[in-house]
Amino acid sequence: MNEDGDTFIFKIFRLPEWNAAEEVGIFTGSADDIRDGFLHFSLAEQVRGTAEKHFPNESEIMLAQVEARALGASLKWEVSRGGQTFPHLYAPLSMSLIQQTWRVARKNGQYVFPDEVP
Repeated sequence: MNEDGDTFIFKIFRLPEWNAAEEVGIFTGSADDIRDGFLHFSLAEQVRGTAEKHFPNESEIMLAQVEARALGASLKWEVSRGGQTFPHLYAPLSMSLIQQTWRVARKNGQYVFPDEVP
């Protein structure tokens, strides 16, 4: 959350998904998103756990930050893994809403997030 009270949420992309979405300007979902009927997002404190659990075979991922308020009524907060509430987007994601991105690589088997990632 920033000083204005805006909540930032995060989407993790596999590199081919990221490249395809950047090319067309919209992300309609990974295979997991399509299967579940919504785009999976995480709060800052959930990102590392999500990356390790759901992206274990990737050497690199893209992490994208979006302001939750910009997603409107299509964003729902629902209980998921471990009883935690996660943000789920029931609409495609316009790539223009992404405020910041990080390319995150693995080192010694674990993702190494840049210091500026919450």
